Amino acid sequence: MMRAVRPFVLLALLPVFAGCQLFNSKPVDSNAGLTRLQGELVSANDQLIFQPCVGQQRYVVRDGTNTTLIQDATNMPNLPGKLFADIRGSFTSAKTPGTEGEVQLQQLYRLERSNTACKDPNFKQLTVHANGNGPAWEVQASGKGMIIKRDGQPDLALPYVEEQVGEGRFSLSTEANHQRIELWVAPQRCTDSANGSVQHLGAELRINGQVQRGCGYFGGARND
Repeated sequence: MMRAVRPFVLLALLPVFAGCQLFNSKPVDSNAGLTRLQGELVSANDQLIFQPCVGQQRYVVRDGTNTTLIQDATNMPNLPGKLFADIRGSFTSAKTPGTEGEVQLQQLYRLERSNTACKDPNFKQLTVHANGNGPAWEVQASGKGMIIKRDGQPDLALPYVEEQVGEGRFSLSTEANHQRIELWVAPQRCTDSANGSVQHLGAELRINGQVQRGCGYFGGARND
């Protein structure tokens, strides 16, 4: 009898072992093999060329994921400043010196007119940046806390608590001077009404229940 039972027991345990392997498997990194770079966009020979802030290699932009970058670059208001872009993709360097490589675009974080964005000393420390208009406001969050700037108000430097709410949405919350301050962020294409810049996050600044809407992007300290 024992010889007949043992195979049955082993077969019964197989789904359990398979379930353990599935449960213990590591999550897939959607950014594996991709690089995030900041730089300038220029048009040449009917192509969009990306020149990183650091280095001499230039890359022809191939937008295979329909990020709207090419259309956004075409429609960007003709304001003073270079066309700055913060992107993630698969970069392939040119095999022949002096020619362009290629970047298969995966994610657009930010597109704006700026002569100083490449030299922003705070970018690498930032986790999230958000801003809005009417009246103007700005939030800079890092691992050390967040700074809140508003027209007509003194700057506030405060600690915060981050809460994930699913589907890439999250909030940063804090309390100061009997005020409840929250920054709510969600992944969505957002256009700044003041300068036409495009950012990859929609943002809401809530202070004591009053809501001001704007746009946001991940800083260099966040690898989402």
